[in-house]
Amino acid sequence: MKGVTVLIVGVGPAGLATAACLSQFSIPYAIVECESCSASLWRNRAYDRLKLYLAKEFCELPHMSYPIDAPTYIPKTLFVKYLDDYVERFNIQPKYLTSVESSTYDNDEKSWSIVAKDMSKCTTVKFMAKFLVVASGENSAENIPMFPGLENFPGDVIHSSSYKSGKSYSGKNVLVIGSGNSGMEIAYDLATHGANTWIVIRSPVRTCTIYFHWVHERKFLV
Repeated sequence: MKGVTVLIVGVGPAGLATAACLSQFSIPYAIVECESCSASLWRNRAYDRLKLYLAKEFCELPHMSYPIDAPTYIPKTLFVKYLDDYVERFNIQPKYLTSVESSTYDNDEKSWSIVAKDMSKCTTVKFMAKFLVVASGENSAENIPMFPGLENFPGDVIHSSSYKSGKSYSGKNVLVIGSGNSGMEIAYDLATHGANTWIVIRSPVRTCTIYFHWVHERKFLV
């Protein structure tokens, strides 16, 4: 049983920011991650064109600014480097390949009992923590809804987290489902690479909002 004041689950931007803030106050913590690296969604499951949608001054993590020569809208590769520098700056030492399997709060002890699995050694690791911070990310699991006919569709079906670039789709017919930031930007990326692109949008209100955002900001996405 490993005792810490705070256990952080997830080594994405939120988990790293929490670790850095705790270290500023010398609060003991441990940080675990089920993947083999930090910011795995940004490294492994983000498309090439991706940039932050807000100006850099609104996307900095606590206690560390971007380099002065960084562009206003930070691209994926530069953001990943920023996170790597952040880990080094605050000496954050995550325990990778460690998946939390259960957590129980003891009202008498006022503490959390957490059971995790060390996937590299196939062993169980137990933590006792006063505070538990879940920073696993709202987009950590892909979701492709099932609907009639999908199982017989002869083409490729992928989730946006598996999309990298429109280069391989040139001349092909592609339907994008969803009008969030990823859906709109992926549709734009497909079109600029020569794909015959359609997009399905559920809400007309969402259409107007996102279309305005896309047209207004697209000069930064090329």
